[in-house]
Amino acid sequence: MTQGLDVPLAARVARAASAIVGIGPGNGAALARRFGADGGPVALLSRSTGFSAALAQELPAACAYAADAGQPEALQAALAQVAARQGPVGTLVYNAGSGAWGSVEEVTAADLEQCWRVNTLGLFAAMQAVLPGMKRLGGGAIVVIGATASRRGGAGAAAFAQAKAAQRTLAESMARQLWPQGIHVALIVIDGIVDLPRQRERFADKGDDFFVQPAAVAESAWWLTQQPRSAWSFEIEARPFAERW
Repeated sequence: MTQGLDVPLAARVARAASAIVGIGPGNGAALARRFGADGGPVALLSRSTGFSAALAQELPAACAYAADAGQPEALQAALAQVAARQGPVGTLVYNAGSGAWGSVEEVTAADLEQCWRVNTLGLFAAMQAVLPGMKRLGGGAIVVIGATASRRGGAGAAAFAQAKAAQRTLAESMARQLWPQGIHVALIVIDGIVDLPRQRERFADKGDDFFVQPAAVAESAWWLTQQPRSAWSFEIEARPFAERW
């Protein structure tokens, strides 16, 4: 982070760790690679470390940690390990997400609770864990990976939409409080199908223009952390250029 902060502060934040919560073969891996590209310390947090540990081997200064985003105590404990091992977190990217699909007659209360725990409670817990370190640094960035479900409750997204709507509202509340303290909170609304092998199989008749590219999402997240503070963004959208909206 450079342009958005005073030079001495930018140097401190640049040396601080980046923590990516929610690592998988799509957006999570792309975010890890983008934020680890400059050789700075990167923490990869996911429920299991099978994929993330292998990914960490590709990056100069990355470490993998096991943490279930739906279990706030475990997530906060893992982020405490990050601070002890890799230093205070200057950038948090919250990419963890959980979706249970179905109408209000089909999903269960447990489905609804699990979606909320991973998408919203996990963000809350992660923010509280990294905030003291960011304040000691004098600033930082928190980027949340959201979804268009946060703006409309689709009939088949009764559990997922409410969780993403709660996540968006929490992120906005965080931004209003933390921006004046030099902590840039921003939300990326994903509007489209992320390019993953299983989605390619599901939409086999679709071309490349149909899919959201994870590397492009990661570049947008990185760009948000570089914004000059005189023109910070809270919410941006990421959708394929050919998609109708």
